[in-house]
Amino acid sequence: MRILALVPYPYDRAPGQRFRIEQWAPLLEELGATVTFEAFRCKELHSLLCKPGNTRRKAYLAYKALMRRLLLLKQVRNFDLVYIYTEAALIGPALIETLISRKGVPVVFDFDDAIFLHFTYISPVNRYLRLLKFPGKTGTICGLASHVIAGNSYLANYANRFNKNVTIVPSTVDINSYTIENSRPPSDPPVIGWTGSFSTVQYLDNLKEVLQQLANRERFKLRVVGVPDYRMEGVEVEALPWNSATEVADLRAIDIGIMPLTDDEWTRGKCGLKALQYMALGIPTVCSPVGVNPRIIRDHENGLLAGSDDQWIDHLTLLLRSPELRVRMGKAGRATIESSYSMSIHAPTVHEIFKSVIGSSNGNGKKPM
Repeated sequence: MRILALVPYPYDRAPGQRFRIEQWAPLLEELGATVTFEAFRCKELHSLLCKPGNTRRKAYLAYKALMRRLLLLKQVRNFDLVYIYTEAALIGPALIETLISRKGVPVVFDFDDAIFLHFTYISPVNRYLRLLKFPGKTGTICGLASHVIAGNSYLANYANRFNKNVTIVPSTVDINSYTIENSRPPSDPPVIGWTGSFSTVQYLDNLKEVLQQLANRERFKLRVVGVPDYRMEGVEVEALPWNSATEVADLRAIDIGIMPLTDDEWTRGKCGLKALQYMALGIPTVCSPVGVNPRIIRDHENGLLAGSDDQWIDHLTLLLRSPELRVRMGKAGRATIESSYSMSIHAPTVHEIFKSVIGSSNGNGKKPM
């Protein structure tokens, strides 16, 4: 089984892609599928898109990337299936996806964010890209695909408007890499941790007043992974760059993991990856009750849900003052990951989807040409 994976980002650079197809690939290969990755962004473009400015250079590199995608179409029939994560090209309509479909090669489309809301969600880094997005693109790709993989039920409900062949596959964690370190003593002071990027740090900023009030009454340190220059007045902050090689170790030093979110259409499409990472490491987790978070977390059992500033302060205070509760809730969170969100559970499902798609006509009723 030869799979061509068209992905947006360079390998090992973006969380959604890493925790979906990149993480699944080794298990898929054990099951007999070879996965060839082709990223739209080169490393330079990916780096530039994480920062403001350099518009002309970004435009030039994006044009080159689009040309590479078009040239790649000549090789598509060398593969049994094309897997597309979020979109084949960063800009424009579903041109690449349409051309692949016309070649008769089946497509599996996977998305784990509400990318169909590009015109309502504005990236704080590259706002102008909004003008290059096509609102109906995601729906078009869903309709062209033989099968759609969605990260949660909110996304699946959208996909079902265009395609009847939709399977929910949640984001997953490799529990062989994310392990509990039972011998680590509690930190002094305890560490509240958050992981993310420049595009998502706005959600941590929304918790600023909570953390400042908390710092006036409790001792703790805030560890921020992924935004190395992050500061918060009145709060002791340790900010680190994201690094694939040290990611697990950087998160393991956290005593309490947090995932604050606003409640809107964009955030309801999120798949709870931060929470899953914390929980896999046995870190007690506090989340906003948005999107899939209430499905992942059973409040006061394997984590805590905070829907207001007062609840955030109360829950964090509770965990800061009780190492025993942190251990107990962390173990319950880890058990949830092992039973429901482990890579080893869901990668075989993806393999079965691939097999089924290859073994039949594509979802549009067209036979391979």
